[in-house]
Order: sequence, then C-alpha cells, then structure tokens
Amino acid sequence: MATPTHEAAVASGLGASVTRNQLALVTADVVECRRCPRLVAWRERVASQKVARFADDEYWGRPVPGSGDPDARILIVGLAPAAHGGNRTGRIFTGDASADFLFPALYGAGLSNSGVSRRRDDGLRLIDTYIAAVNRCAPPDNKPTPVERDNCLPYLEREIAALERVRVIVALGAYAWDGTLRALASLGHVRRPRPRFAHGAEAQIGPYTMIGSFHPSQQNTFTGRLTRPMLDAVFARAVEIAGIRARGRAARAGGDAPDGRGPEGSPKRRPRPVRSSSAGAGSDRARG
Repeated sequence: MATPTHEAAVASGLGASVTRNQLALVTADVVECRRCPRLVAWRERVASQKVARFADDEYWGRPVPGSGDPDARILIVGLAPAAHGGNRTGRIFTGDASADFLFPALYGAGLSNSGVSRRRDDGLRLIDTYIAAVNRCAPPDNKPTPVERDNCLPYLEREIAALERVRVIVALGAYAWDGTLRALASLGHVRRPRPRFAHGAEAQIGPYTMIGSFHPSQQNTFTGRLTRPMLDAVFARAVEIAGIRARGRAARAGGDAPDGRGPEGSPKRRPRPVRSSSAGAGSDRARG
C-alpha cells in the first residue's frame, strides 16, 4: 500500500498520524541499533560502571531517539547524548548541565511546558519543537568518528523527512551544523558555497532555515562564550521565522505562554553571528 503524499495526508486529516508513525519507526530502529562496536561498548560500560552520584539510577544504556512535537516547526539538533545525561535517562538533553541551560531558554520562548528536563517521565512536553542529534550513542571523549557519524546520519535524515512541518533547524554547535548539512544534502538540499558555522549564523537550505548556536555545554556556558541572552535571541529568531504565534503555543501547552513571550514580545533583532575560533572549537564538542 502506497504511503500518502503530504498533500493528500493533510487534506484527509492523516498528516499528524502519518508523521507519528514514521517517527515511531525511526525510534524503534534507533533504540535497537548496534552499528558501531566502539560506541556500543562505551555506552554499555558507562551504564554498568556508574558514577557515584547516579549509583542508584537505572541507566538507559542504549541509543537515544529524538523526541518532541510531531507537528514541530522547529527542529533542534545536538551532537550526541551525554554519558550521564541522555545515556542515563533515555532522552536527549535530559538530566545534565546542558539541559539545565537549554530548557529554561525553551520555556522562556514558549517552546516547552517546563524549564526543567530531568527524567523521561517528568511531564516535560515540547511545543512546536522536536529535538534530535547527529549521533545517538554517547561517544568517548565527546568525539564520534566520521564512520560513526555516517552510520547514524540516516536516522536524522528520516526524522527530517517525517517532520513535514519543520521550517527552522537550530544546530547546537559546529558538529551539529556539519551533520545537519550532510543530512539535508542526502535529502537533496544542497547549498553552495557551504555555509559556515557561527553563533547566530543563518542559512537557507532548500525549504529550511538553519540557525547556528554555540552548544549549551559547561565549557561554553561557564566561560561566558554562550550566555542566556545569546540563546534566548536564537530561539526568538527561530520562533519568528517559523511563524509560531504565542497564542497557538499557549493553547497547545495548556496554559498561557511563559511570561507572555512570543513573536509579539520577543526580540525581533537577528542574533549577531559570532564565529568559532580555533581555540574554542573544541567547546562545541559537548553533548546533551
């Protein structure tokens, strides 16, 4: 039986269910993946040899799928799960310092119903937003190999294809920027010359607007390389480009938009691009 086209699905009211089914298939494949022996060994070793502060936790210890709103118009892409964050909790950007910095910004932009991301069952709900990563297993030293990256990219490609309402992709860090460009190229969306990563950089790639942001790792946030106002400006810009109305977000969240923020109340000014320096490039190699 042929899969409905996007137009036919929308016209028949099946669009959301088709997207959910496609994302469920990707999730099922991700969590069973064992393509990269080095990453399988590492994620399982971390899960069995727990750090003291999480000694009583049951670690996920498997690849971490994307999660969020199937009707998302904004896709956020990170590097990979953190060893004691996503690899422990089973949800990207959950239970670690990067999550503690990222989610207050998402909440402030009206893109989540909470500014706290601690566990898979914490009631957190993303609004008009989906979060994924280039790599789905926690890598040693925060550094997947090129082969491991290429093994994992088809999952991101499938998620982008399934998320048919997405118009804005926020890449957290240079690695996510590069991986997203590769995924989009595989889907037939190529931009020449190849856009360079910078915080606040924007690039139109086919039907998508990419926005770059420094990764919310402790290496970036503790040094002031990435500040909360910088991240707020990125998500305000993403909301503006995606055309998300504050009232619509509030209704889907089940209450008022946090702090009344939205395109009407958020800064319209485009973030000023901040280029990565060679000294700071490594600080983008952090995970969620």
